[in-house]
Amino acid sequence: MPFPYSPTSQSLQSPWLGTSFVFTNTSVRNQNHNKFQPVKLLVFATESLSTVQKQLRTLSFYSLCSNFDKQNGFSIKEEQESLDFKGIPHGLQAQKFMDAIKDKTDIFSCIKRDGRNWTISGFNDLLMALVTANELEIALKLYSEIPSYGLVPDSWTFSIMLRCHCKKNNLVEAGQVLNYMVEKGFCPNVATFTIFINSLCTSGRLQKAFEVFEVMGRVGCEPSIQTYNCLIKGLCYVGRVEEAYEMLVNIKKGLIKPDIYSYTIVMDGFCKVGRSNEAMELLNEAVERGLKPSVATFNTLFNGYCKEGRPMEGISVLKLMKERNCVPDYISYSTLLHGLLRWGETRAALSTFKEMVDFGIEVDERMMNTLLRGLCMKSWEEKDLLEDAYQVFEKMNFIMDPGTYGMVIRALCVGKKTDEALIHLQHMVRMGYVPRTITFNNVIQAFCHEGKVDDALLVVLLMNEHGKIPSRTSYDILIKKLNQQERSSGACIVYGAALKQGVLPHRVP
Repeated sequence: MPFPYSPTSQSLQSPWLGTSFVFTNTSVRNQNHNKFQPVKLLVFATESLSTVQKQLRTLSFYSLCSNFDKQNGFSIKEEQESLDFKGIPHGLQAQKFMDAIKDKTDIFSCIKRDGRNWTISGFNDLLMALVTANELEIALKLYSEIPSYGLVPDSWTFSIMLRCHCKKNNLVEAGQVLNYMVEKGFCPNVATFTIFINSLCTSGRLQKAFEVFEVMGRVGCEPSIQTYNCLIKGLCYVGRVEEAYEMLVNIKKGLIKPDIYSYTIVMDGFCKVGRSNEAMELLNEAVERGLKPSVATFNTLFNGYCKEGRPMEGISVLKLMKERNCVPDYISYSTLLHGLLRWGETRAALSTFKEMVDFGIEVDERMMNTLLRGLCMKSWEEKDLLEDAYQVFEKMNFIMDPGTYGMVIRALCVGKKTDEALIHLQHMVRMGYVPRTITFNNVIQAFCHEGKVDDALLVVLLMNEHGKIPSRTSYDILIKKLNQQERSSGACIVYGAALKQGVLPHRVP
C-alpha cells in the first residue's frame, strides 16, 4: 500500500497522484556503526494506481504513521526476523484467525472482538499466515486497520507487507514500503531485500534491482548468495549472459561462495544462447569445487544440446548423471527424447523411451505419437524397427491421432503385414475416425502387390461408404492385377467405376 513520501522529495506532486516512488536522501543507522550514513536517491518510474485506491490507502496509513511518530519517535530497532514463510505460524490468535478464513464474513468481527488482546507479535503472525495462504487482499485490509487495535507496526510488519506487495506484483508499492522502512530508520534484513530484488528481476526490471542492491550496501546489509543468484538470474533473463558469468567469477573471489544454483543459472543462460560447451565446463568446475549437481543442473544441458541439434551429447550427459547418482526425472527424459526425435535419432530415442518405461516414468500422449511416427517412417527403410513400432503402438491402447494411426497402417503395409493393416483400418473406422484417402490407397496397393485383388476391392467398397475416392494409381494397380488374372469382366467394372468417380485410369481392361 502507498506510504507517505518524505517532504524532501522533489519529484512528486502528491502521495496519491504521483507516478514514481523514491528512496529519499535521508539518514539511517548502519547496522555495524553508531553513526548515521546517507542513503542514495532511488527513483522508480511506474504506472499509477487508481486514484481512489491510493487515496484510501494513503490516508489510512497517514493516521497510522502519525500515531507511530507520537508513540515511538521512529527509534531504530534492529530486527533479526526471517522472511521464510514456509514455517507454521505460532500463536493461538493467528491459528484462530486462520480457522476463521473458511467463513470470510466472520474474519474481521473475530478480530475486532479480540482486538484489545492482540500484540504486534501476534498480529505479525497473523499477517504472515495470510500472505502465506495468498489471502493478500485480506492482509492488506487488516494491515490498514492496525491503528484501530492500538498497535504499532515494527520492522517485521513492514517486511511482511513488502512480501505481500511482491506476491501481488505491486512493485511500486513494495518499493514504497522499503523506502519508508529505510527513511524511518528501520534496517531491512537481507531476506527483505532479496525478496524485493528477486521480484524486480523476475519482472525484467533489472536496473531497478541493481539500484536496490546498491541501497542494500549503503545501509550496511550484506548480500547473501541468494541475493546474488537473483541478480545473476535477472541478467540471464534479459540475455546479458556474459555479465552474469562475470558476476559469478567475481563472487568466487569474495568471501561468499557460489552454490550449485549459481552455476546452474549461468549454465542455463549459456545453453539458451547456443553455448552448451561452456555450460559443460561450468558443470565440471562446480564438481571440482565440491558442489553436487542437481537434476535441474543436468536438465539445462539436455535442453541446450537438443536446441543446438546435438541430442547425442545428451546421451553422454544422461550417463554422467547416473554416474553421479543423480536420478533423472520426467523433464530429463522428455527433453532428451524430444530432441532425439526432432533430429532423427530414432533408435536412440527408442532406447531412451524403453529406459523411461523401465523407470516407471509415464510418457505423455503427444510424445508417444511423435515416437511412433518416427519409428514408422524409419521402419520403411529399416525393417527390424517395425516390431518396435508395433510394441509402442500397443502400449498406447489406441489413444492416438488419426495421422499417427494412418502411419502405423502404412508401416504394416510396407512390412507386408497387410491383413493386420486391414484389421486396423476397419478398427479405425469403427472408432469413428475417417481415414485419409492415402491410408486406404496404401492398403489397396499392398493387397494388389500380394495378388489379393478381392481384398483390395473390399477396401474400395469401404472407401465408397465413407465418400473417399481411390487414386488413379490404385485403380491402375487394380486393373493391372485383374488383367493378369484374366478377369477382364472385373477389370471392366473397376474401370467403369473409376470413370464414374471422375478418375481416368492409364490402364484399360
